Amino acid sequence: MELDVVLLSRIQFALTIMFHYLFPPLTIGLGLLIVIFEATYYKTGNEVWKRAGEFWIKLFAVSFAVGVASGIVMEFQFGTNWATYSRFVGDVFGSVLAAEGIFAFFLESGFLAVLVFGRKRVSKGFFLFSAVMVSLGSIFSSVWIIIANSWQQTPAGSHVVQMMRDGTPWFQDGQPVMRAEIVEFWGVVFNPSTVNRLTHVWTGCMVLGGFFVLSICSYYILRGRHLDVAKPCFKVALVFALVGSLLAAATGDSNARMVSKLQPAKLAAMEGHFVTGEGPTGIHVFGIPSFTSDEIYLPIEIPGLLSILVYREFPPETAVIGLDAIPEGDRPPWQLPFIAFHTMVGLGTLFILFTVLGVFFWWRGTLFKQRWLLMIYVVMVLGGFIANEAGWVAAEVGRQPWVVHPTVVKDPATGFAALNEKGEVHYEKIPRPTPDGSDGGMMVVGLRTADAHSKSVHADQVLASIVMFSLIYILLFFVWIFVLNTKIQHGPATPESGDETTVAGFLSAAARKTESMTRPGQASDSAAAPGQHIVEQDVHPHAPTDGIDYVPDRPTNPKDRNE
Repeated sequence: MELDVVLLSRIQFALTIMFHYLFPPLTIGLGLLIVIFEATYYKTGNEVWKRAGEFWIKLFAVSFAVGVASGIVMEFQFGTNWATYSRFVGDVFGSVLAAEGIFAFFLESGFLAVLVFGRKRVSKGFFLFSAVMVSLGSIFSSVWIIIANSWQQTPAGSHVVQMMRDGTPWFQDGQPVMRAEIVEFWGVVFNPSTVNRLTHVWTGCMVLGGFFVLSICSYYILRGRHLDVAKPCFKVALVFALVGSLLAAATGDSNARMVSKLQPAKLAAMEGHFVTGEGPTGIHVFGIPSFTSDEIYLPIEIPGLLSILVYREFPPETAVIGLDAIPEGDRPPWQLPFIAFHTMVGLGTLFILFTVLGVFFWWRGTLFKQRWLLMIYVVMVLGGFIANEAGWVAAEVGRQPWVVHPTVVKDPATGFAALNEKGEVHYEKIPRPTPDGSDGGMMVVGLRTADAHSKSVHADQVLASIVMFSLIYILLFFVWIFVLNTKIQHGPATPESGDETTVAGFLSAAARKTESMTRPGQASDSAAAPGQHIVEQDVHPHAPTDGIDYVPDRPTNPKDRNE
């Protein structure tokens, strides 16, 4: 069997970007919560919020480090696997990604050092300022990355021209070598999809950050540990996740309507809408896609709802463009976007349901007695990761077969895609250059994925790199999980411990661990060295040893008496 180098290169990039994207939404959402915790400590002086901030900063730092390590690889893939793509988008991406490094990454990483090592070395005000800068750095990073990706989806502020080589127009195998060049920087920044996509990404980050904190706090509450920190953090995260979930629904609706105007093929794929037809179009709430035909098994459909959402008309009358109105060679593979989109929407509905339930029980004063709900919160963080990944799968697979999507010709009266004499969506075109200057006809202003790969890279090389990256990323993932679990099991510092993260603390901890490993039979935690404190776990005295579903009948601390 002959391996497809384009397919393998797509799989390789999908594996690396999906692994990397576990971390940016987590650090963006968690960074905002850290700002809230630190601002509360700055205002109230309550040491509980200080300990909370220190604990979540440790988890943030671990995730940030793995995110940076996993993200470096993608930049090299542009040059190794996607040379034609890099040449086409280089003028646009070069400025945008440079801005991301200068204005975002260095800001975030620089002030993160203050958060991790500088609690006792700077004032409370400067420490809070550092937390804000770290959060802004992570947000600014997302801004520039989303701008770059959005330009690929809906190009603006640029034009496509033929490249020159040795002072003459460049042709390869008789075909012109084209590239996009910036003509208006702010047109690139505020291309038609940037704001919609950026706000939806941010709300997804809020959801993941909120449920990450809810998960860990629920685990502590169920086990009766660290209640003085877990309960207040839980309440903040619950409100944060609820707001994020509601905003995700609102921005998702706006985003889908934008897609219906600028990328109608993607919306048709996500909805499993095959035939345009006449009259209002329904929306699939559930269905099982067929991988052999354009068919959905066991469909549950709400009649007319898609027309209502897209055209804002009631009663619905206008049909939404289906895949039959897309030229056959320009249709995306609809099954994966359909599954990913409905997974994201379904999980988003559950996020709203369970956060509203949490607020309701909080209002009733019985929030922490609902053990079943706390157990759901423990695992719901997985849904946050899956929903964020699924949204990107729907967006990226849904724009195929284009890596740089051409601009759809729109109807000036409606703002939606116009159909040509064949009843099909069509794209803006420019004259095709020819070596002899003759009429070469017209060419679409876009770049197909099949034409974007590196011609000198072979399939076996890509396959070998996929295996290598997979092994490295599996190892990196388990290291991340191990370090996270270690810090979660340790928990927030107790008032007596005075724990502080320092370089010396890291080295001494490693030395103690090494010593315990080289002395069999000696308990590493049974005694403390002179001048050191033993960090005691904040466990309820009557908690059972398994404790997984334990909620104390009475608070372990006077501060915990209030729900």
